[in-house]
Amino acid sequence: MSRNILITGGAGFIGSHVVRLFVNKYPDYKIVNLDALTYAGNLENLKDVERASNYVFEHANVLEPGMLQEIFEQHNITDVIHLAAESHVDRSILSPMDFIYTNIIGTVNLLAIAKNYWKENFDVHRFHHVSTDEVYGTLGDEGFFTEQTGYAPNSPYSASKASSDHFVRAYGETFHIPYVITNCSNNYGPNHFPEKLIPLFINNIIQKKPLPVYGKGENTRDWLYVIDHARAIDLVFHEGKTGEHYNVGGFNEWKNIDLVKLLCKLMDKKLNRAPGESEALITYVKDRPGHDLRYAIDATKINKELGWKPSLTFEEGLSVTIDWYLQNEDWLKHVTSGKYQNYYTEQYSNR
Repeated sequence: MSRNILITGGAGFIGSHVVRLFVNKYPDYKIVNLDALTYAGNLENLKDVERASNYVFEHANVLEPGMLQEIFEQHNITDVIHLAAESHVDRSILSPMDFIYTNIIGTVNLLAIAKNYWKENFDVHRFHHVSTDEVYGTLGDEGFFTEQTGYAPNSPYSASKASSDHFVRAYGETFHIPYVITNCSNNYGPNHFPEKLIPLFINNIIQKKPLPVYGKGENTRDWLYVIDHARAIDLVFHEGKTGEHYNVGGFNEWKNIDLVKLLCKLMDKKLNRAPGESEALITYVKDRPGHDLRYAIDATKINKELGWKPSLTFEEGLSVTIDWYLQNEDWLKHVTSGKYQNYYTEQYSNR
């Protein structure tokens, strides 16, 4: 079946990998990338596919229902993969309203327009909502998040994502929108905006700047290679059961301090520095409010039902990720200087 898929947030970190996968894997699909190009949206992430015949970019915001309606009509949108979101916990503590608008109201805008445009002929459509494991709250030393875990968000970010999940489910139950929801663990990999832990620390190690670790570094996260996440989204979108949730994790828990020390060790080798040189940059800083202690996902369901599993160990994925940043210094310089924000004007203004 030919599809016209709207991928929101497709210029962001995870979204760009999903766009690339779909553009290359499904030449008969039309992939419409909608992105507002806020601080984390970077069209340089998609240079390799921007001229593809089955790819279209739309500069728009999920908070603009009129624009969304026009895009649905212009491209005859058959499906939505919704990734557009404010996603940085620290930013959500400073400015919760941005997260409420984008993550909640933006999601409801999409749901309402999809409902009206598809006109209840839902059998051939799908609304895939991409969410986070942070909606489940925090874990103790044992146990895992499953699809049956109750929601208990602890930050404005996770509360806004939990709310968007609930609205997707509600539109499914009330209006029969054919939805699936995926909740993922922490992603890492190429093209990650350097405010999150791994790309921030890679950049700081390159620059020999301090490595700020919250508290004692004992917070634990499950890490997922972004390309494996894109593969999971592909599988759930095509083969997942309508109305189901699927947790996507890396089977890969690390305490922050252990991760940082591994990163330092690998960077010292790749940069030909003395052992321990990068680790000496570690600086402990005051913990942030509401900082969840531990996340760990049980991804058994997606493994058993759809056959998905991670393709790389964490050590392999981290090494590949470091290599990408070292080989793409221009990308990193553009992102850290803000020059990447000029790319849209330079590439699209005369089209």
